[in-house]
Amino acid sequence: MEEGKRQRQVASALQEEMNDIFRRLNLNMIDGGMVSISSIKVTPDLLEARIYISLFQVKEPASVMKTIEARAWEIKKELASRVKHQLRRIPVLHFYLDDTLDYVFKMEEVFRKLKEEKPTTPSTDAEAE
Repeated sequence: MEEGKRQRQVASALQEEMNDIFRRLNLNMIDGGMVSISSIKVTPDLLEARIYISLFQVKEPASVMKTIEARAWEIKKELASRVKHQLRRIPVLHFYLDDTLDYVFKMEEVFRKLKEEKPTTPSTDAEAE
């Protein structure tokens, strides 16, 4: 089902505020790595927000997610104080690990290995011309 205009607006506003909240609460740099919010998806009733967290060069992703979950109440309280005039109800926040960055790095590594393993033969290059 396609995301509605209001869902996109709320998700955009939440993402902007959440990025600032993560900076203020020092959650953007944990365990020597960078933590960022890659996207936010809001349910059609605007009562739940799925927050996808992207980690870069973090040694223990599970511990970072536990840290964020442990501070979820503090994050929601800060978010509520910022968007209380824009939303009737503050959505329930669910945090998910976004592993698309890891997937991209793995795919690039596979392609690089395939390219190195593939021998270039002069006969195939000549046929292509």
